[in-house]
Amino acid sequence: MTRQHVQTVTVIPSARRLVTSLRDVGYDFVHAIADLIDNSITANATEVNIVVRFDGPDSWVRVADNGEGMGGGAITEAMRYGSQRGYGIDDLGKFGLGLKTASLSQCRQLSVASRTDPARRRIECRRFDLDRVEASDTWEIEVLGAGDRRSELVEPLTDGPGTVVLLSRLDRVLEYKVPWGERARTGLYDLAERLDLHLGMVFHRFLAGDVRRRPRLTITVNGTKVEPWDPFARDEPATESLPAIELDVVTPACSGLVRLEPWVLPPRDAFSSPRAFERMAGPAKWNQQQGLYIYRANRLIQSGGWNRLRAADEHTKLARAAVEFFPDLDPAFEINIAKMRVNLPGDLRDKLKNPVENLVRRAQAVYRQGQRRPPPPGRSTPPPGPGPGRDRSSDSSRPDQQGGPVTGASEAPRAGQQLGRAVEAAALAAGEHEALSRVIRKLRSVDPGAARDLGWD
Repeated sequence: MTRQHVQTVTVIPSARRLVTSLRDVGYDFVHAIADLIDNSITANATEVNIVVRFDGPDSWVRVADNGEGMGGGAITEAMRYGSQRGYGIDDLGKFGLGLKTASLSQCRQLSVASRTDPARRRIECRRFDLDRVEASDTWEIEVLGAGDRRSELVEPLTDGPGTVVLLSRLDRVLEYKVPWGERARTGLYDLAERLDLHLGMVFHRFLAGDVRRRPRLTITVNGTKVEPWDPFARDEPATESLPAIELDVVTPACSGLVRLEPWVLPPRDAFSSPRAFERMAGPAKWNQQQGLYIYRANRLIQSGGWNRLRAADEHTKLARAAVEFFPDLDPAFEINIAKMRVNLPGDLRDKLKNPVENLVRRAQAVYRQGQRRPPPPGRSTPPPGPGPGRDRSSDSSRPDQQGGPVTGASEAPRAGQQLGRAVEAAALAAGEHEALSRVIRKLRSVDPGAARDLGWD
């Protein structure tokens, strides 16, 4: 049968309607700025300088990098919704929407300036103005000549190549009745402080120079250097690293490897200082920061939470684990445009249950040890009494008849817990964590004391 020719009509979306709808894809201020920094990293920038400037209704936010820069045509393409470009395996971009949707979720005017040649001072500038687009209902991008360029847009490019993104008319940021008032000023600079903490967490691997084939990144916010926030406190001597494992993920859309790295953080008194303990609480504080830290191409997407694998509670707050994947698994994780949400694939969820159970069990044991740890010098607390059903004669805190401690009373439980950790590590390395879980459950029922000595109660 001969196929009939089908007449088609090209339908161009209404610029006015669509651009307004795309402002609400889910960004908040800190995630929007983080998305812009993704582009700087892709451009091999080593420095990103962010300025949040209060000037009443004329306040602005600028993200300037020293990356490779773009020519005029490349800027125009980058400002097109659904821009066309290739993505590498470790590229932080995804949809060709980030620059526009992130910026315009916070402002009504987006300007981009870029310079590519260190020997020539030629700077290309483009502007996307929502008021203009809504008035004309066309996808218009303005090409800015020398007389139309704001000084804050081009000033960072006087010394060399790079790209500047300028957000102005901050209608989603300055939602105050009096945008030039003190509340507006305080609110904007509070956002800058939140941004500093957020970027230190999201890009901590890049800031610490831990990403292979990428230069170390420096970020400043209003001139202050952003410090990396490592969720796993690897610099703390008492932090415990459990064996990492790699898990296959296979879905109809894609397949690949996911790496799980479990960590148990020290209890308060085992930290190097009280300040270090407070810093590791994180932006959401200890109980909410426990759980999974999901990385896409070394960039943090999710910071804490158990993704319905279990509930968070005080006794498991020291448990944190890195879950790492690369963009080839994006369809499996259902990552959204704002890079603020991921879903665990069902296949991976099942494989994570036992490793997470082992991590939680170890974190609970460390938490209990911290509760029993002797108070620091100068702080006195009454000795703990025996718990319900516990034989007073076997209490490890019992003094001997001369009033001294029982020699070796604390060493035995500690040795048993070390043995338990060694068995857990061996089971994980051998891929037998499911078998170990069955053994632990059986041991709890037939010999609770032995399970307790091994740290498995």
